[in-house]
Amino acid sequence: MTLGLINANPVVHAKKERIARSEDPHAVDPLDIYDFVRDIRDPEHPYSLEQLSVLSEESITVDDKLGRILITFTPTVQHCSMATVIGLCLRVKLKHYFPPHYKVDIKVSPGSHADEESVNKQLNDKERVAAALENPNLRQLVDECLYSNEL
Repeated sequence: MTLGLINANPVVHAKKERIARSEDPHAVDPLDIYDFVRDIRDPEHPYSLEQLSVLSEESITVDDKLGRILITFTPTVQHCSMATVIGLCLRVKLKHYFPPHYKVDIKVSPGSHADEESVNKQLNDKERVAAALENPNLRQLVDECLYSNEL
C-alpha cells in the first residue's frame, strides 16, 4: 500500500457469487473474463477491484466478429494516481488469456478520470506498457496486486 491514500475511505461492496457456465469453451465470454480479473487487488487498498466497484460484469464487452475486447474500469476518485497501475494489472493478467487474434483495449470509463485521454493512451500503447513493466518498482506493485492472498 502507498502512503498518503488518495481515497482514504472507499466504498466497499460485497463480492458476488461466481457463476458456473458450460457454453462453448472456445468462445470468449465477458463473464469469464470478469471472473478471471475480478480478484485483482487495488494498489491502494486491501480490497479487490470488484469490491471497490472499479470493475463490473457490465464493463467488459466482446465483439467476436471484429476480434475485439473492451474493458472499462472506473477509478474510485477522478484524480486517482493509480489508474494506470490498475490498467497495467488488467493487461498483465489478461496477457495470455486470449487467443492471439483478439485485440484487448483497456480504458477508464468516460468521465471517470481527470486525465482520461492520457491514461487511455498509456494503457493501450504497447511500447509504453512494455517500458512501464521494465520498471522494477512498478512491476513489483503490479505483481503484488495480481498475486496477493489478502482478499
